[in-house]
Amino acid sequence: MLVLAVDTATPAVTAGVVEFTVELAGENSDGAPRLLAERVTVDARAHGELLTPHLRDALAEAGRALSEVDAIVCGVGPGPFTGLRAGMVTAAALGHALDRPVYPVCTLDAIAADRPGEPVLVVTDARRREVYWAAYDARGARTAGPEVAPPAEVADRLADLGVTRVAGPPVFDFGLPAVGPEHPSPVGLVAVARADLAAGAEPGALTPLYLRRPDAVEPGARKRVSRV
Repeated sequence: MLVLAVDTATPAVTAGVVEFTVELAGENSDGAPRLLAERVTVDARAHGELLTPHLRDALAEAGRALSEVDAIVCGVGPGPFTGLRAGMVTAAALGHALDRPVYPVCTLDAIAADRPGEPVLVVTDARRREVYWAAYDARGARTAGPEVAPPAEVADRLADLGVTRVAGPPVFDFGLPAVGPEHPSPVGLVAVARADLAAGAEPGALTPLYLRRPDAVEPGARKRVSRV
């Protein structure tokens, strides 16, 4: 199965081409996702500008065409509104144009998928002196989150979460060993969706994980202007 993977929930503009053997997808063997090509640029202001060229270049390096793609996997956050929407809109448009399913994946889950075998806390920068976070057990299963909170609040919960490492960008010192990756990889994104991809399951709703109420509000009723 040939899969396009995209994520714009972090400052990284991530695009890649990944394949795996469906018949082996349930085994810990050669059925693991295999990266054919990727393009990643860390630039929080270039998601809309770079994502489509990154996808095109990754496909060219992999020697594949868009028509060969079987499915698309897209990180849905949590992340800031503008960057996150760039990836999701691109994935949705490609899925519609190619008539291919688009599978949503929590971006934090994808980072954790690259750190199997140890309980890990995954954090990304939520700005406003807060972090997006989730905790995972040694199997990579999420045990808490995703949530958004000040780093100090998360640090107070570390003992209960049972994590031994912190993955993601160094946005705060949690007093635990810091490990990579700082952003999701194409392989990590596909690994999270692999079981559904292999089963041909119906994708979930392509809904962004903002975890924060929008700043914009609907305007109130117009003030009545009286004649003098």
